[in-house]
Amino acid sequence: MTRTELAHAIYHTSHLTGTFVLRSGAVSNEYLDKYLFESNPSLLRAIAEHWQTLIPAETEILAGLEMGGIPLATALSLASGIPTSFVRKKAKDYGTRNIAEGAPVRDKNILMIEDVITSGGQVIESAKELRQAGANIIGVLCVIDRESGGKEKLLAEGLHLQALFTMTELKAQA
Repeated sequence: MTRTELAHAIYHTSHLTGTFVLRSGAVSNEYLDKYLFESNPSLLRAIAEHWQTLIPAETEILAGLEMGGIPLATALSLASGIPTSFVRKKAKDYGTRNIAEGAPVRDKNILMIEDVITSGGQVIESAKELRQAGANIIGVLCVIDRESGGKEKLLAEGLHLQALFTMTELKAQA
């Protein structure tokens, strides 16, 4: 699948119209349901194939953020052979009590994996937790940058974002 075909497929699979209340409380007549492309095996495979060229050479662990980054990191792990860690929004107060489950992150070069970046807030919080766990964050990879200031906020925290698509690119597929 070409990059343009992938953008078209993601947009037409995920773009919904209707009345939607957004996280901010605002009401919108359109919505991009990221779980619709994340749950589609052919789109996951194509995303992983296109992402492989964006993985920094020094990457040792892919860190998929709860919840949307986990299937994406798993798909990229299968395509690249790089182990995966699954990053919780909050460590459980039982069991291992780890913020990251799966491949160990301590003293490893970590590429964070996320589905969509809007403000970047959750990525920043997760990066702080991973750094406290001893991880060296070398970058952030997302499928869609909504172009809502997240890239700049991440950069201010020393987190370099690479997006497969911007929202502008996806909307061009309408």
